[in-house]
Amino acid sequence: MTERIDKIRERVLATFEPLECQLDDESHLHAGHAGASTGAGHYRLRLVSDRFAGLNRIARHRLVYDCLRDMMQSEIHAINIIAIAPSELNT
Repeated sequence: MTERIDKIRERVLATFEPLECQLDDESHLHAGHAGASTGAGHYRLRLVSDRFAGLNRIARHRLVYDCLRDMMQSEIHAINIIAIAPSELNT
């Protein structure tokens, strides 16, 4: 699992150059879930990046999904995304 987390983190860091990146593996919370039976994981990702400035939530999520597209087919069953522009941090 650590390799998968490292792979996700590496891609996200390279793509978004975030000010903040918090990635948590929540797969253990979904044990027994039908989607977890394939071995794909459940993750929570919080990103703060300039790339999200001026974009709505759907556009931000699409960028993250595009970054992880091939992993979404096999290694990631679900990912909870919190994508924030730096200007939104203290609002």
